[in-house]
Parts: sequence; C-alpha cells; structure tokens
Amino acid sequence: MRTVPPDLVKRYESEGWWTQETLGDILAAGLAAAPDAEFRIHSAVRPWSGTFADVERVARRLAAGLRARGVGPGDVVVFQLPNWMEAAAVFWASSLLGAVVVPVVHFYGRKELGYILERTAPKVFVTAEGFGRMEFQPDLCAGVPVVGVVGRDFDDLLADEPLAGVVATDPASPAVIAFTSGTTRDPKGVIHSHQTLGFETRQLAGLYPPDRGRQLTAAPVGHFIGMLNAFLIPVLDGRPINLADVWDPGRALELMRTDGLTVGGGATYFVTSLLDHPDFTPEHLAGMKYAGLGGSSVPAAVTTRLAGLGMTVFRSYGSTEHPSITGSRHTAPEDKRLFTDGDPLPGVEIRLEPDGEILSRGPDLCLGYIDEELTAQVFDAEGWYRTGDVGVLDEDGYLTIVDRKADFIIRGGENISALEVEEVLLAMPGVAEAAVVAAPDARLGEHAAAVLRLQVGAALPTLDEVRAHFERAGLARQKWPEEVLGTADFPRTPSGKIQKVVLRRGLAQR
Repeated sequence: MRTVPPDLVKRYESEGWWTQETLGDILAAGLAAAPDAEFRIHSAVRPWSGTFADVERVARRLAAGLRARGVGPGDVVVFQLPNWMEAAAVFWASSLLGAVVVPVVHFYGRKELGYILERTAPKVFVTAEGFGRMEFQPDLCAGVPVVGVVGRDFDDLLADEPLAGVVATDPASPAVIAFTSGTTRDPKGVIHSHQTLGFETRQLAGLYPPDRGRQLTAAPVGHFIGMLNAFLIPVLDGRPINLADVWDPGRALELMRTDGLTVGGGATYFVTSLLDHPDFTPEHLAGMKYAGLGGSSVPAAVTTRLAGLGMTVFRSYGSTEHPSITGSRHTAPEDKRLFTDGDPLPGVEIRLEPDGEILSRGPDLCLGYIDEELTAQVFDAEGWYRTGDVGVLDEDGYLTIVDRKADFIIRGGENISALEVEEVLLAMPGVAEAAVVAAPDARLGEHAAAVLRLQVGAALPTLDEVRAHFERAGLARQKWPEEVLGTADFPRTPSGKIQKVVLRRGLAQR
C-alpha cells in the first residue's frame, strides 16, 4: 500500500472526512436505527423477502460462527455470489468482525477467481453451487480453511447465538479489496480502508435526491459500486433494499408497475435499455424522476434525450480507485448536469497534466493495489493518482471527460477521440448505443470502426448514411467511421461498461 502524506491525513481527520468509525460501526448504527426497513431479493431462482433485522441476525450468526473458527480483524473473506440475501450477510458479518472483504463478480470465471484466491489468500470463501455461468469448483479453494456454499452447507457456518456488538478494528486498516474487471491482463486488486469507504459512502449518499423513490439495484454486488449501493448506502439512509440477480429490462418494468420501484441511474445502459424496451409506457416514465449517470461514458445525446423526457439528469465521474472525483448535484444548472461530469466533490482535488490527463486525490482515494509495482506507477509521493483519463475544465471548474488515454484511434498519425465520434453516432435515429474502436488498417495503421446497438425495429444504417450524417454534423472527414457493424448487445464489465478491448480483439482477429 502507498503511504498517504501526513499533511493529507491531518487535513482529512480535522475536516471530519476520516473518522474513527469502521464499516462495522456504520452498519451497526444504521441497522439499529431502521430494523424494519424492507429487504427483498427479486429472483427467479432464489427470491427472498424480509427486513434489515432479519438479515442482520443471519449476518451476526455468521460472524459468530466465523469468529469461532478463528476469523478476526485483518483476515480475508472472499465471496462470489449473485445479488442474494446471503451476499449481504457475508459482507455485513465480515465488516462486524473487522475482516477484509473481497467481493467477486458472480460471472467471473475460473481464471479470474483462481487469480483472486491465490493473491488474497483468504481464510473464508463463500459461493454458490451454480448461477448462470458460475459453478462451484472445489479444487480452486482447496487451500482455504473455511468454505461455505449457499444452498448446500452455508447454514453450517451460522452459530446458534449471534455476535454482539462490533469487533474493534483500526479504521485506517484495509476493509475491502475490490478487483476491477480484467480483460487483457489479470484484474487489479484495489485496497480501500474503513476511512476511505466510510467517507465514500457518506459522499455518495449525499449526492442522491431525497425523493428518489424505492430503488431497484441490479448492478452485481460483487462489483464495487454495486456493493456500496446495495449494502452500505441504504443502511446509512435507512432506505429499503431491493435487489435483482439479473438485469432483465422487461422484469424491471414489471416491478416498477407492481411494486412501485424505480431505476435511478448507474451506467447509461440501465436507463436506456428500459426506454428502448417495447413494454415501456408513460406510466413507467412518471416514476423515473432522476437519472444519476456514471460508471461509463455518458454521451450528451443520452442526457439530452432523458432531459427531453422530463427526467432530471446528473452525472458523476470516478473509478474503483477513486470512486467519487467529480459530480453534479441534481440541483445544479442544467447545462452543467447534461454536458459535464460535474465539479470536484468535497475534499477532492484534481489537476490536469499538459496532455490533459486527470490527476486526483481525496479522502475516498484508495490505499493502492495489491500489486506494489502498479501502485508505484500511478501514485506519487504527494498522494496524486494518475487516472488515465483525459479531461477539460470549463471556466466554472466543471470537468468533462474527453477520452481514455488508451481510447484514441491513431489514424495515419492523427489522434481521433472515440468519444467524440460516438456522440455524433448517438444522434442518429434508431441508435441506442455506440462504441467506436480502432480497427487495423493496412494503409493508415488504424481506422475508426463503429459498432452499434439499435433500438427495437430500427435498421442498421449503411456506411453512406453514416457518412451523410457526419457531413451534416460538420465533423472532420478523417474522424468519420470507415466501417459500421451491428450487435444485439455489447460485451460488458460488471458495472455495465462496454468492453472495448473485446471489440478491438474481434476486429483484429478478422
């Protein structure tokens, strides 16, 4: 882990951004304040309904059972589970014990899971016998002292009497290791402390409108932001928890109608897939007052579309390493909410390098990676984190992400911003989502290839139609896509981001 500069530590503590509370303390206080709050799992295979108090009892029995097996502060607990009640019980139990939680996305395969188990050396691994592509593989966890499988022997880990109170833990110590999605390399293990996550939970909760309604969370709880939104923020606020273990837009629309739930944002895909579904009606729209977008590129064509439907749109920017860097409040001026990624949030500092790369630091910045070399590459001695993203600041200090440094298409030696091209494509009728990636070009090295997901009933535009659209938009000719492909859906990360590396690989393999 990196060393946080002492002057930053002093500032974060004096401002109250870093406290002596652990995640266990935050959870214990929130659960005690709202024991009757609703907790529901909407699932075709493992539905569940109860209250915070019901889940807390399971969590405290699990905590007592693990403590009897020698698990305590600093020990690692890995879980790979869908959005089920047992996932909450494992996370809450681990936090009450002061253990280090490692959530794993339920559709990670053998390679990713094996790497995570090897690198974290857990004392406990909790999983399920199977769900979708996930399948319990005993040989991978043969060296783990305590293994529990939901639906088989998970209940054997529960003690008869629940754990009382919270086990004392250093709030500056690691609380969570969150693995980012691996594509061309092994996933990165990002280390967060009780202090960084406690601040992030309060920070993110403060961005949400108080009248946002009863939210349905379908982002996997094995993913960092899905975990926060499912298991920490609602407890802090005393608000109901409604989880879905798969993202099915039709089912989500049904729950909006029958149960009064709403979907309030995340990656743009979660919102646009509802709007584009044939079952979507004005009745659904009336229940979607807000759209807090982030976690992936947020095109202006999408924000203006949602605003045109009467939704209050606000954007934010962050990463697993630094979860909340900038953000617009829902009360901010509309042009800032629709066309920028917000201004720096309390406690956060940003600066731009000469090439536009964003450097950030703040109370919610992680402690580093499990890979010391990677930590050394992206953090400096003053606590600045190299995000790898390129941005511009307007005169009011609002940030707009221009691109990833690695997401340029270099055509004949000239850089083309994929995001800029995507913005123009999304203004075409019938286009629901667009991803622009580099395709090999024998003459120019690379050229822009557009991969489109279309709205229901729309036809894939021809290359000539795309060119005519770009000419009307006035974009330089060298930025125009030079091939157009269609897809029913994109390969995605757990947070809903399009995995462009998979698209690039497919184009290269042709």
